[in-house]
Amino acid sequence: MDARIYKNKKIIIFFLIPAFIFMLVFLYYPFVRNIINSFQHIKYMGTASGEWNNPVFKNFINIFKDPKMSLALKNTGIMIVATIVGEVGIALILALLVSNIKKGSGFFRVVYFFPIVVSATALGLLFNLIFLYDKGMINQFLQFIGVLDASKNQLIDWKASHSIMTMLIPVVWQYVGFYFVILLTGLSGIPMDLYEAAAIDGASKLQRVRYITIPLLRNSICTCVVLAVTGALKVFDLPWTMFPGGMADTWLTGTYMYSNVYSDVDYASAIGVVIVLIGVVLSFVVNRLFKTKSDYEA
Repeated sequence: MDARIYKNKKIIIFFLIPAFIFMLVFLYYPFVRNIINSFQHIKYMGTASGEWNNPVFKNFINIFKDPKMSLALKNTGIMIVATIVGEVGIALILALLVSNIKKGSGFFRVVYFFPIVVSATALGLLFNLIFLYDKGMINQFLQFIGVLDASKNQLIDWKASHSIMTMLIPVVWQYVGFYFVILLTGLSGIPMDLYEAAAIDGASKLQRVRYITIPLLRNSICTCVVLAVTGALKVFDLPWTMFPGGMADTWLTGTYMYSNVYSDVDYASAIGVVIVLIGVVLSFVVNRLFKTKSDYEA
């Protein structure tokens, strides 16, 4: 084939322009419009802005004074830690285990990835039934094994007394498979020669994981952590299905922003800007933490 076909760069623009226009209209313009809205007075969805806020940073000042926003930031911080430790951590362990299976690994790949293809709304309803106060699966099981007194109809209100836990468990469970696939793909790119050489030198399996697998998976792990952090900041559908209206003090930044969209648009826009800023800062921090000396020298 004539190599000159690869030197013609004009054809690339033909394919890039439609994608750029799509991004401009449906991503960048709404984002810039949202920033402008955060400085204006817009009460209800669909109404035009009447005037600029006085002072112009009024909404951002109110964010620091809003106790519900403080609670949302706190719960989101817990969610970020849970996603990094729970989702990425468990996914890494599962990927390491499955990568060592010679037969039947395809079965485990499908099983662990399956929750991510299920609708978050459906999962929220499912876990609502699991944690249900009366006739919920967990309470029925605890009564069956004798932990709760069935004769007195002793029950535990999981969603009221353990609200954060009941929200974190389904979120973590759903996304483990997503990071599992990313890490498993990274593992498949590590040459087996390195493990064979390490085994000949007397390295144990744990030493091979520590000194070969983990360092060579650094970029994949970094990608997973960035996605986990940004995903925790904007998670909405599953927590909102389980706890509509921030029931039992379960506000997250995403759910609290949505609760203000239809009654205080400019304040919700300001919360959206804060979410983006936090995501950018945390992503930058994660990338810096995962960089090695050679990355800085490059």
